[in-house]
Amino acid sequence: MHRKIQLVASGDLRLSANRVGWKFQSEMESKLEAVLSGLGFDVVRGHAYDPVKKHGFIDSQKMGLEVFRQLDPEMPIIVVESVWQYSHHVLPGLTTHLGPILTLANFDGASSGLVGLLNLNGSLTKAGVAYSTLWSVNFDDGFFLGKLKEWLETGWVKHDESHVLPLEQISVEAELQQEARLFAREFRRRKAIMGVFDEGCMGMFNAIVPDNLLNALGIFKERLSQSALYAEMLKVSETEAEEILDWLIEKGMKFNWGSDSALELTWSQSLEQCKMYIAALRMADEYGCDTIGIQYQQGLKDLVASSDLVEGLLNNVNRPPAFTAEGRELFPGKSMPHFNEVDECAGIDALITTQLWEKLGLAPENTLHDIRWGESYHLDGKEEFVWVFLISGAAPPEHFIGGYAGAKSERQPPMYFQKGGGSLKGVSKPGPIVWSRVYIEDDQLCCDLGVGKAVYLPEGETQRRWEATTPAWPIMHAVLPGISRDQMMGRHKANHIQVAYARDHASAIHAAKLKAEVFAALGMRVSWCGELG
Repeated sequence: MHRKIQLVASGDLRLSANRVGWKFQSEMESKLEAVLSGLGFDVVRGHAYDPVKKHGFIDSQKMGLEVFRQLDPEMPIIVVESVWQYSHHVLPGLTTHLGPILTLANFDGASSGLVGLLNLNGSLTKAGVAYSTLWSVNFDDGFFLGKLKEWLETGWVKHDESHVLPLEQISVEAELQQEARLFAREFRRRKAIMGVFDEGCMGMFNAIVPDNLLNALGIFKERLSQSALYAEMLKVSETEAEEILDWLIEKGMKFNWGSDSALELTWSQSLEQCKMYIAALRMADEYGCDTIGIQYQQGLKDLVASSDLVEGLLNNVNRPPAFTAEGRELFPGKSMPHFNEVDECAGIDALITTQLWEKLGLAPENTLHDIRWGESYHLDGKEEFVWVFLISGAAPPEHFIGGYAGAKSERQPPMYFQKGGGSLKGVSKPGPIVWSRVYIEDDQLCCDLGVGKAVYLPEGETQRRWEATTPAWPIMHAVLPGISRDQMMGRHKANHIQVAYARDHASAIHAAKLKAEVFAALGMRVSWCGELG
């Protein structure tokens, strides 16, 4: 391998986020450069710090193309990530890079480097680009140093995937397989509409499903516009929005209102979110959508408060009643599965999971989360790795301890959400879960899934983890038996993970196997990850 290593850093599109994140990035790069120097390698940074912008990230696809035109396409390259990044900033350049590629993140909850890394990995996987990936807390542990040396010597890193089995190697009852085939056949026959309010959120190439793959499942996109959603919001009256807000307050939900709209959640921001909730349901009804996804970034973020409260309410069966202008209730007694950030892979999962869980008599509420971070914790007499699953929106109150009474709405971080708006925040209740991720590899839809559990952590520990990540967002403390931290990081092909609850461990195994067989019957390549029983 070359004795010189090129380094690039993909960042956010939002200047405020890049400025906040630069502290994490510069610290991380200093540690990495020291390690590489100690191993006899020189770092060549592919783009300079910008004193006007006050950060050194690639902050647009345009800039990314300019940077990669100046790089040596045969020299090894490390994409170093300590923040949430827009994958399309660097994806074009990486698709034609000839030298070894390493994606690298800091294993830190304070920034979103892990989330950015996993999205970039999923995007590279979908694009068919060969890459290796690594992560570390301080860049001095044996696992990281050993794998880094492996990459420097061979241009490749291989991770342990002994926790993964193809579905064909899993014992599934013949009756369950038949039930899955019948479900898949009926699903294809009936067909479904996926309402997409502007796709490609935040450069997430991995979150866009080509129509031919989606249509083969029996799902068809209705391409909607966020500007149309905004126009529909303008038709919603103050009275209608206030009724939604009053309903939530009567259910016990708390709103952390203040008066400084630039930094605090205000009553008017929450009211605007209630208008979006009604408008989204009206448009879903008008276009016959079975599931919807609102991008919010980019476009709506410059106009109105965030969509996150809306998304969590839509994903709940017990939600504020909303009506057409003529007074007809919209989707009574049903959730409207919403996929945060227009992640169409999550949308496929959300729709099918909702219908399957209804068939099984399980609570159909499900949501995606970011795989944000995690640490070991002493649970029931043994050390467990407890993941922090955290998402800005989409988490339904049914998942929270106390339901609506355990839910809060707090101001979204100003560096991401300058127009404000509140989250739908809560702590996920302890219980068995089925987790999954639909992704694209080799131009084929695939799914990894398994079972796990949401666990209870003491209030102090929960608060510590919130403060170490993003305190305004809903949190799930998740344990995935049979999967280590590094196995999960090395295998997972997305920043998002889908979760749904079961009644008990046995029903979780049953539901997961049925879901796996349904996905397989629909033509997906399915793998079981972690413990089987």
